Amino acid sequence: MCEVGPRPPFLDGGGGGGGGGETPPSSALSPPGLQGGFGAGEKGREMGEQPIFTTRAHVFQIDPTTKKNWVPASKQAVTVSYFYDSTRNSYRIISVDGAKVIINSTITPNMTFTKTSQKFGQWADSRANTVFGLGFSSEQQLTKFAEKFQEVKEAARLARERSQEKIETSSNHSQESGRETPCSTRASSINGTDDEKASHGGPSDAQLKTENDRLKLALAQSSSNVKKWEIELQALRESNARLTSALQESAASIEHWKKQFSVCKEENDQLRSKIEELEEQCDEINKERERNVQLSRRLQELETELQDKDLELEDLRKQGEIIPQLVTECETVSQKLQAAEKRNKDLEEKVRALKTEVEDSKHRQNHLKTELQTFLDVLDGKIDELHDFRQGLSKLGVDN
Repeated sequence: MCEVGPRPPFLDGGGGGGGGGETPPSSALSPPGLQGGFGAGEKGREMGEQPIFTTRAHVFQIDPTTKKNWVPASKQAVTVSYFYDSTRNSYRIISVDGAKVIINSTITPNMTFTKTSQKFGQWADSRANTVFGLGFSSEQQLTKFAEKFQEVKEAARLARERSQEKIETSSNHSQESGRETPCSTRASSINGTDDEKASHGGPSDAQLKTENDRLKLALAQSSSNVKKWEIELQALRESNARLTSALQESAASIEHWKKQFSVCKEENDQLRSKIEELEEQCDEINKERERNVQLSRRLQELETELQDKDLELEDLRKQGEIIPQLVTECETVSQKLQAAEKRNKDLEEKVRALKTEVEDSKHRQNHLKTELQTFLDVLDGKIDELHDFRQGLSKLGVDN
C-alpha cells in the first residue's frame, strides 16, 4: 500500500514530534482510558482481552474529505497497544487519549502495515473506513511495531483458517446426518414387517440420537457465538459512534488548529527575527567586551606608568630642593675654576719659559759637548805626545 498523504512536517526529520520519545516496556498494562470510561474495553476484559504489546506514538488519521492530508488525532504521544481476545480469538489495536478513543482497529489478514519513512508508518482499516498513521520517536520503535503487526496478522490468519475448518466440519456432519435420515426412513418403509423394522430401527435410532446430540451441541455453540457476535457488534456500533463523533470533533477543530498553526508560524518567524537581532546584539556586545578588556589592560598600563611618573616627579621635587645648594656650589666651583684657569695660564707661561730655557740649555749642552769632544781630542793628542815624551825620557834614563 502506497502512502496516501504527506507525512506531518515534524515527523519527517525528527520523528515522533516534540513530546513522545519514551519507550514503555512491551509488557505494560492496558491504556488508562480502558480502565475507566471505555465500554468496549470493559467488555473485552470481561471476555478475556489482554494487552500483548504496548508503545507510544503520535496518532494521525487520513482526512475523510481530501483522503490526502493527515489529521492529528492526539495532541501528544499516546499509548498504543495490541490486545488479544482469547474468547473470540481476535486481535485489536487500541489507543486512548484521556477519555477519547482514537484507535479501535481489529486486525484482519488482509491488512498491511507500511513504513513510509524512518519513523512513520500507516495501515488502512476498511471497517472504520479510515487510514491510521503512527509517528514514532525512533526507527527502532517503528520496526518493533511493524514486526508485531506482522505477527498478529499471521495469528489472525491462522485463527480464521481454524474457524473455517470448524465450520466446514460441522456442516459436513450436518449434511451426513441429513443424508442418513432419509435412508433409514426408506429402509423402514421398504421393510414392511415389524421384525425387520425392529432389526433396522435400532442402529438408525442410535445414529439419529448421536447426530441430534451433535446438532444440539452445534446449535448451542452457534447460539453462544451469535450472542458473542451480537455483543461484539454492539461494541463495534458504540465504538463507531464514538469514532464518528470524534471524527466530527476533529474535523471541526481542523480550522482552529490551522489558525493556531498560522499564528504559531507568525510568532515563530517573529521569534526567529528577534533571535537574529539578539545574535547581532550579542556579537556587538562581545566586541564591546573585547574592547573593554583591551581598554582595561591599557588603563592598567597607564596607571602603572602614572605611578612611575609620580615617583619620578617626587624625586625631581626632592632634587629641586637641593638645586639652590647646587647653584651655590656651582658658583664656588666656577670661581675656583677661574682661579685654576689663571694659575694654569701662569703655569703654561712658566712651562713655555722652561721649555725655552731647556732648549737653550740643550743647545748650550750640545755646544759644550762639541767643545768637550774637541778638548778631549786635543787632550788625547797631548797625552800621546807626553807618552811619547816619557818613553823618550825613559830611554834616556836607561841609556845613562
